Amino acid sequence: MHGPEEHHHPRIPHASRIERSRVLVVGAGGLGCPASLALAQAGVGHLTLADPDRVDVTNLPRQLWHRAQDVGRNKAESAAAGLMRAFPALTTDVLPERVDADNVEGLFRAHDAVIDATDGVGTKFFLSDVAVLTGVPLVYGGVLRMQGQAMRVEPQGPCLRCLYESPPPPDSVPTCAQAGVLGSLAGLVGSVQALLVLELLAGAARRVPGEATLHVLDGNTLLGRRTRVERAEDCPGCRITSVPTFPEEGPACAR
Repeated sequence: MHGPEEHHHPRIPHASRIERSRVLVVGAGGLGCPASLALAQAGVGHLTLADPDRVDVTNLPRQLWHRAQDVGRNKAESAAAGLMRAFPALTTDVLPERVDADNVEGLFRAHDAVIDATDGVGTKFFLSDVAVLTGVPLVYGGVLRMQGQAMRVEPQGPCLRCLYESPPPPDSVPTCAQAGVLGSLAGLVGSVQALLVLELLAGAARRVPGEATLHVLDGNTLLGRRTRVERAEDCPGCRITSVPTFPEEGPACAR
C-alpha cells in the first residue's frame, strides 16, 4: 500500500509486481473513481487517468475524488489531485482529453492493463477492439439502473463483440438522466473492475482458453452471478488488424 513508509503488503501475492505496474483508467467518474482508489490502495505504482469532461455538481454524490470546489475542473485533473492527496507516493499521468483513434494505440501499449470506465456504449466496443489489436488486457464495466457488469477482455479470449455482437442503436440506451445511476452500485462495479485487474497483475487470474467470465451485479437483490462467455466464431472484433474509427456518440448511462 502507498504511504510515507511503504512496505510490500504481506497478504498480496507478487506485491512488487503490482507496484511496478502501469494501469490506464479511461474515465474519471462513477466507475473510474472507485477503481482508481482500489488500485492505489493495493499498491499499483502508476495510474494514468483520461477524461475530457468537467466536474458537474451532479457528479459529486457518486464520484468520490471530486469536491465542491472542483466543479468546472477537468475530471482527470480533479481525480488525480484526489489520489495524490490520499496516496502521495503514487505516480499519475493526466490526459484531460478523450481517448480516441489518434492516441489510443500508444496509450494501451504504454500500460499493463486498461480499465474501461466510460459512458458511451460505442466507446466500450472501440476500447475492446483496441485491446484485441494490442494484446493489452481491458476490463469492461457498465452500470444501467440497478444492474452492473464487468468482464476482462484478454488475448485469445472473447471480446465485447463476442458477448453483444455490436453496439445497440444510439436511441435504445437511456442516458444517465433518463435511467438514473445508483452511486453505490457504480462504486461496487468499479471496485470489481479493479479486482479483475489486480488478479491479472498478480498472476492470480485463472484463464480458460477461449473463455471469459461476465460478472453481473444486481442492486435490487444484492446478489451477483457469473456467466461464462465463449469466443464467438467469425467475430469481427477478434479479427481486427488496425485501430477502428472512433464512434461519434452522446453519453449513455454506463457510469
